Amino acid sequence: MVDLRVCFDEKLSLREHIHTKINKAYMMLGIIKRNFKYLTVQTFVLIYNSMDRSHLDYFSSVWAPHRKGNIEALEKVQTRATKILPSLKKLPYCERLKICQIPTLHYRRIRGDMIETYKIITGKYYTGVAPTLPKRSTSITRGNDLRLQKSHVKYDLHKFGFVKRVVNTWNSLSNWVTSANTTNTFKSRLDKFWQNQDVIYNFKAQLHGTGSRS
Repeated sequence: MVDLRVCFDEKLSLREHIHTKINKAYMMLGIIKRNFKYLTVQTFVLIYNSMDRSHLDYFSSVWAPHRKGNIEALEKVQTRATKILPSLKKLPYCERLKICQIPTLHYRRIRGDMIETYKIITGKYYTGVAPTLPKRSTSITRGNDLRLQKSHVKYDLHKFGFVKRVVNTWNSLSNWVTSANTTNTFKSRLDKFWQNQDVIYNFKAQLHGTGSRS
């Protein structure tokens, strides 16, 4: 089945969709390599972001993987892409990302989840189609005033679905971030709040400060 160009089977598995995205991204990467022989870092970033990474980002909040193998397979596309530049080819992946100022795909999916959560909670989407994110009523002062209610689930299908997986991360954000009055302001504040996170350039790192507090 296909919905919003996201493919899933009768078991709601997104494995085929992820595989298709990876193949498409590699195909676009081949086109870049064949047609652009002399690239500066700035030019490469512009071309890569528009022609290649866009395929790996589209609606990722719906299909974001939780299995290590899928996460690594997606990241390998960007790993190979950043080797296009001869001057960076021999550097470690994390160093290539820092020079290009490109975050890991894993981090972009986490960031994308927070942006979507913000839009849902602040009514940027029509409530008739947006998922329900129940807010938590509590006197706890840690985190932010828009904390979400955490619930325990048994199956991975629910545990790693958008509504459940965003709770801890969202609850760890400060009021300064979540109280933004526009989406662009939220993005800017979120980037500043997370600017020292290792996961920005190391996809194997954990996002710090998102423990299971509620």
